[in-house]
Amino acid sequence: MATLYRDSKNIPPAAQGCVLALGNFDGVHKGHRALITQAAKIAREKNAPLGVVTFEPHPRRFFQPEAEAFRLTLPPMKQRLLFEAGAEHIFELTFDRALADMGADTFVSQVLAGDLRARHVVTGENFMFGKGRSGNAGTLAASDKFGYTAVAPVLSPAHQVYSSSAVRGFLKEARFDLAEEMLGWPWQIEAAVEHGDKRGRELGFPTINQRVPDLVQIPYGIYAVRVMIEGEERWRDGVANFGTRPMFETPVALFETFIFDFADQIYGKTARVRPVRHLRAEARFDGLDALVAQMKEDCINAAAVLKSLDVQ
Repeated sequence: MATLYRDSKNIPPAAQGCVLALGNFDGVHKGHRALITQAAKIAREKNAPLGVVTFEPHPRRFFQPEAEAFRLTLPPMKQRLLFEAGAEHIFELTFDRALADMGADTFVSQVLAGDLRARHVVTGENFMFGKGRSGNAGTLAASDKFGYTAVAPVLSPAHQVYSSSAVRGFLKEARFDLAEEMLGWPWQIEAAVEHGDKRGRELGFPTINQRVPDLVQIPYGIYAVRVMIEGEERWRDGVANFGTRPMFETPVALFETFIFDFADQIYGKTARVRPVRHLRAEARFDGLDALVAQMKEDCINAAAVLKSLDVQ
């Protein structure tokens, strides 16, 4: 049974002795999956469980708390993707001051070899860790407590390295097709549905509202989207606005999604919203009548895009 552990302490014997894939794994893209596949192969050879060691928050967020939003996957989605990739155990280590100040050799001896009793560790060949990023593949290979394998960067058919940075670049340009090619799955946001100002409902377009402050920001504007609601196993069509709504000057950017032919109250539930195509930029209108007219046109355009692409 797949299990999530929030730290490396008090791990039961059944979860110790893993072959461990070690990394940040933001996005769980095709390069990450190749690394996990290699770890899974070694796990089968050693008749050992497959574990993944990752960090929350992302170390970049810890060291640069004021940096722009950049995450591809928030923890729940990353966990699900890692389990789908084959992880039997996920060790989600809290990246705090204590871990940031831990030397590379100490991390190897106390966490990997000590707490987790790793049988084998697999990382990307450029992975760095420990205080001051002092640990690398050589540090791991030097351990006599476990075996070690470094995986070379994986290239796309276009000879581009599969990387989280490349995916972020595509998303910032609303190139969802290229992002999906890198990821191996259609990028989407996943967050709880919150109460909003009910303005969309007043205009005849009730929306679900979601805040995702740490996710990489796609361009502000209107999108054709697919939506999956917690408890369902179907994707619904819709149109979404991401941004600050120039007409109403929302202080924080949020996703507002109008789901076609849907009127249920789902506050507190989680929804996954998959942007499919950027339709237009945000705009300020002369009045509410002009805004409503544009919203009707956006719905028509979004429905046409989704139908033409036969998006599943």
